[in-house]
Amino acid sequence: MAVGTAFVGRLFAVVLVVAPFCLGQENGPNAVDRKSTESRAQKIRDLPAEWLIGPYIPSNRPLQPLSNQQRARVYFTQTFFSVQPYVARLFVAAIDQARGTPSQWGGGMSGYGQHFGSRYGSFVIANTVDSIGNAALGYENRYDFCRCKGLKKRSLHAIMRNFMTYNRTERELRPAIPLYAGSFGAGMISSTWLPGPRSAWKEGAYSALIQAGYGSAVNWASEFSLDILRKITNNRYPTTASMPAGH
Repeated sequence: MAVGTAFVGRLFAVVLVVAPFCLGQENGPNAVDRKSTESRAQKIRDLPAEWLIGPYIPSNRPLQPLSNQQRARVYFTQTFFSVQPYVARLFVAAIDQARGTPSQWGGGMSGYGQHFGSRYGSFVIANTVDSIGNAALGYENRYDFCRCKGLKKRSLHAIMRNFMTYNRTERELRPAIPLYAGSFGAGMISSTWLPGPRSAWKEGAYSALIQAGYGSAVNWASEFSLDILRKITNNRYPTTASMPAGH
């Protein structure tokens, strides 16, 4: 009995000595890694949604005219500092390469890089002309989420906004002339670097036609993007409604 008691006493002492080390492991590298991962995930969830889809106007916010400084911020965010333009051009460049158009660029990473550079360069030109035109006319160049409910109504709003935009009153709709002027101009300019004989007018018209279809698809994706994000993240992202650039 004495031996058993002595054994239990020694075992208890060992547990007391070892336990702190075991608990210390929870605060060691593994615990730090877990905390770091959770912290990064939280930071991602706290990011404003405009980093993904570009500047936008939430459905619960009023439309207000932009100052020139705000327009500059919207332009740089739309063109360089959001994910959407890069992902979209990577996707379209992959389609171009799969089609072999233009064939002179060939395949592989070299050919893909030329396809992407061409598409992104055209986008920068188009968005620059669009932004300048909107500023000159006082037009809105951000996407505004539909203040309505239902798949059909929101889809129609997304398509409509690819062809119409608001004037300086932020209430009256006008044809999105700067948007299509930018697309047409970018198509004409791209004819100078595309291989083979090219008609600038034909390339411009083709680019404007692509904007009619492609722009509607992008607007539709933007309209439902926050719903999709909340769905796939169990309402964890975005955690709060972010304010768009310019507000």
